[in-house]
Amino acid sequence: MTHQIVIVGGGAGGLELATHLGRSLGKRGQATVTLVDANLTHIWKPLLHEVAAGSLNSSGDELNYVAQAKWNHFEFQLGRMCDLNRAEKRIALAATVDENGQVLMPARTLSYDSLVIAVGSTTNDFGTEGAAEHCLFLDTREQAERFHRQLLNHYMRAHASQSETTERINVAIVGAGATGVELAAELHHAARELAAYGLDSIRPENMRITLIEAGPRVLPALPERIGRPVHKTLEKLGVTVLTGAAVSKVTADGLHTAQGQVIAASLKVWAAGIRAPEFLQGLDGLESNRINQLQVRPTLQTTLDDNVFAFGDCAACPQPGSEGRNVPPRAQAAHQQASMLAKSLKLRIEGKPLLEYRYRDYGSLISLSTFSAVGNLMGNLTGSVMLEGWLARMFYVSLYRMHQVALYGVTRTMLMMLSDRIGRSTEPRLKLH
Repeated sequence: MTHQIVIVGGGAGGLELATHLGRSLGKRGQATVTLVDANLTHIWKPLLHEVAAGSLNSSGDELNYVAQAKWNHFEFQLGRMCDLNRAEKRIALAATVDENGQVLMPARTLSYDSLVIAVGSTTNDFGTEGAAEHCLFLDTREQAERFHRQLLNHYMRAHASQSETTERINVAIVGAGATGVELAAELHHAARELAAYGLDSIRPENMRITLIEAGPRVLPALPERIGRPVHKTLEKLGVTVLTGAAVSKVTADGLHTAQGQVIAASLKVWAAGIRAPEFLQGLDGLESNRINQLQVRPTLQTTLDDNVFAFGDCAACPQPGSEGRNVPPRAQAAHQQASMLAKSLKLRIEGKPLLEYRYRDYGSLISLSTFSAVGNLMGNLTGSVMLEGWLARMFYVSLYRMHQVALYGVTRTMLMMLSDRIGRSTEPRLKLH
């Protein structure tokens, strides 16, 4: 009987894995590969801050799962995993309803021989009072588009008022990790573009952006030599950067810090911390940690079940030689793990020993919109090389192109790059709807 591989989660890692396995095992009939996701389309998560600011039109960069499945010899099932039966090797999918409450896809189960869970992570508000009610998050395309609509609504109201007084908009971003930093720079760029298109009732300098970090510096997960120039560039752009400021409460009018500061803001974004989806906590007896990540071994198999794998942000994978720390939840780790699992699952079908994952840090790159980029590249021959400006920006863009190559191949990616270049000359520089 054909080996059944079910992959839950169509993020960057899960989608790359399904595509690789479909092209190899699925095409040759060695396995049936099924990808499960609650959405019909995929957009690369590191681009969501650009969607929020309007720099990127999400409909132009989204991938359709149904089409990708047809082109790459795997199956796609629309649904959200809600339960697991390890004894019977089945997962349960909740019913999918449309915007009118009508059942689009009924509740059902899927059988598997190898199950791969790659459901990513969501933002962790740490139970902060008022955060869930008053903050926007950037975990999904819908959330990013909601922020963009609210931003545009502020500008449209100011433009329609014809008031002689200077209009202002206050934006507060909680968390100075990569998402928060890149969003702050992208919003400053958006303010300039909106003014250039005639929505100048709110001048660029009157978009007040405050970036709030509980730790001692911006980009706390990255080397200080990267965080330092990023901090300076943000301040040059007029972004107010508050470090050592833990948010204790969020209200409709702003944020309160544990140090007693009150930061007025009509738009509030929470971009601090991650946690895996709650349904993973204790999923049919599997081990998980305090942020819901499934505990896995270096083979990426869960600790209690050889038939269930997990990787990416939803997995707690030990990092050898790092004093008990886990692999960091970064896109490059998910990409590396997907590539390894594509080989391991083929070995599993052949009855051979599985590979073990070792994280390799190839460096970090942070984009500050069109203003700058900062980062470092790491390799066996070059060591660590610091990059800034145009060159860093080119390497940053290349990360997305590498993701596209993994999904579409070299030829189609080059055609998409050409299409993007042509589109920039015929479309607005900012999404205005």
